[in-house]
Amino acid sequence: MKAMILAAGRGERMRPLTDHTPKPLLKVGGKPLIVWHLERLAKAGFKEVVINHAHLGEQIEQALGDGSQWAMQVQYSPEKTALETAGGIANALPLLGAEPFLVVNGDTFTEIDFGVLKHALQANHHAHLVLVNNPPQHPNGDFAIEADRLKNTGEKMLTFSGVGVYHPDLFASVTRGEPAKLAPLLRQAIAENQATAEYYQGVWHDIGTPERLNMLNEELKLRAR
Repeated sequence: MKAMILAAGRGERMRPLTDHTPKPLLKVGGKPLIVWHLERLAKAGFKEVVINHAHLGEQIEQALGDGSQWAMQVQYSPEKTALETAGGIANALPLLGAEPFLVVNGDTFTEIDFGVLKHALQANHHAHLVLVNNPPQHPNGDFAIEADRLKNTGEKMLTFSGVGVYHPDLFASVTRGEPAKLAPLLRQAIAENQATAEYYQGVWHDIGTPERLNMLNEELKLRAR
């Protein structure tokens, strides 16, 4: 299975940090956010990774190179302007191939076991999401889980972690090179009973503001002692 890291966002809420540095290259625990992902993907046995980029994307390519330092092949899917999540994935499909693939948001920090997700997407399903507890900045959540199925509503609403496994068919309606959001495609998959999910309760952080970046840095310092 191939993996994709989404790294094309502008990071407006992270300014001024992102005025000169793309958000996935911001450091926590002494390493860029995206490097934590690459290390965990390599540990999980992933050999091929696609990274999309737009804002200051050349910095990402210069920093990460061809992926050989992690014993993997890294390819890039540049976007002139950010194409949103589904648009960015659809644009990268020629690099991702015809089989299901893992996608990870580049601006998160997590200890999710990516290796387990290699077998997450069953036959005839288009999407499998990892959901987490709702963070303070997103108290109402996004989806629910019912008997391993992804649902729009439920007794316990959870937040989408930004980690999911998708079949290329999920993006069949997206015109390559045009912006498109992921949520409508997931809602359609739910309506067609083609979306599953799992609940992860371990380490996960959405690095959306400089304050959250600093908090995570302090947490990692404490853990390193």
